[in-house]
Amino acid sequence: MPFEANNSLMLYLTLRQYEYIAAVARAGSLAAAAAQLNVSQPSLSVALSQVEARLGRKLFHRGKGLPVRPTPAGETYLSAVEVLLAQARRLEDPGRHDHAVTGRLTLGIFDDLAPFHLCPILTALGQAMPDIEVRHRTGNFETLAREMLEGRIDLAVSYDLGLDASFSRTPLMQMRPHALVAANTPLACDPSVALQGLARHPLILFEEGLSVRHMLGLFRKIGARPEVRHKVGSLELMRSLAANGAGIGISYGAPDTETSYDGRRVVAVPISDRFAEEPVVLVQAAAPQTTEVVTLARSIITANYSNA
Repeated sequence: MPFEANNSLMLYLTLRQYEYIAAVARAGSLAAAAAQLNVSQPSLSVALSQVEARLGRKLFHRGKGLPVRPTPAGETYLSAVEVLLAQARRLEDPGRHDHAVTGRLTLGIFDDLAPFHLCPILTALGQAMPDIEVRHRTGNFETLAREMLEGRIDLAVSYDLGLDASFSRTPLMQMRPHALVAANTPLACDPSVALQGLARHPLILFEEGLSVRHMLGLFRKIGARPEVRHKVGSLELMRSLAANGAGIGISYGAPDTETSYDGRRVVAVPISDRFAEEPVVLVQAAAPQTTEVVTLARSIITANYSNA
């Protein structure tokens, strides 16, 4: 529900109070926000309570020992607060912001892509849009799709899996899957391997539902039904299991290292089947109106991959 101002009322909340609640939302805790603002935590807590009392609604879920999270009403209010603070900063230094695009962008990125792609994207956005506050969230396919439709994420970098007509896509690159194998196995010496050659081995796959179905669908295309011995939640666990001979991992992400966390050697062998390649795409919910910030960010991210 949008928050509306009553023109007959005086302004009771100050910019300092708005800065306080914005800092709490960014930091995720009162202690961290207080440290960033150089104020005491009790002072920040009192200010937050005063704002919530004035508005007559809770902006945050707060519990002892738990992260501070915005309520649904808080998310809406905080978006308006961020715009107000950006405008206030511009008023303080109009010369600097006359031609600058200001605002906030929330970027989503699929869990397995984040270690490889997030930092280069943030660097490119920071250099091209220094006046934009860029936030990021990682998640699985379902989480990213839901948060884009809810307006919590503006753009997302993901594989083109599980996305329907509710989303627009911009292709960024093609990724080839790799077989992760122990360094002391014959497969580790091959320059590449076909899916047919992997079908007789026990596999290690990611536990995310769409990912499992996608991988097994690749094997069905060649008429194979391999055994899935392990399902894992992280690439490093997959690499560790593969390095210890517990099966062959299959992943589109392949770190440039042959050592797993437990010190064993693991080799990433490219899978040669061309139909197994998967596009990485820049995704946006089709319904929301595109803002100047999102349009600019889309062009910067796309150009960053074109120049890579």
